[in-house]
Amino acid sequence: MRHNKHHASLGVTREHRAAMLSNLAVSLIEHGRIKTTLTKAKALRPFVEKVITKAKKAAVATEKKDKLHLRRLALRDVRDEAAIASLFDEKCKEFANRPGGYTRIYKLSQQRRGDAAEMALIEVIKADDVGYKKSKGRKAAKPAKASAPAEEAPAAAAPAASA
Repeated sequence: MRHNKHHASLGVTREHRAAMLSNLAVSLIEHGRIKTTLTKAKALRPFVEKVITKAKKAAVATEKKDKLHLRRLALRDVRDEAAIASLFDEKCKEFANRPGGYTRIYKLSQQRRGDAAEMALIEVIKADDVGYKKSKGRKAAKPAKASAPAEEAPAAAAPAASA
């Protein structure tokens, strides 16, 4: 059975895809924001968020062996020691209070010139970013509009009474 086997193939082999996602993750960790195709950005998001979660778990781990194990697991995916060192030592503190959703994808309006691929901007969210509030549904009718005609009616009736 092929349960839970779906992933963005990106038109390349498994090894090429792993290397590509690793390189994209290194660029995202170093620069904080990268421009790539929408499909690659959507494939990169869960990949990077799992690595950031490992960094968060390592930051709160009490035993040294647990921290080392999580760092090695992250190095298995992202094959750049400098990027992992900066993520585990410095940047993981930014995500201490965030329960997930460490990246954001923006669709860009222009398409790539050669193949008309949809382009996107993927960025690591800052620690102080609140994000968007979810709406609770349709807004209630404003009571100010209902009371405004009621105020005009006595004013209109008053000149008629004085005349």
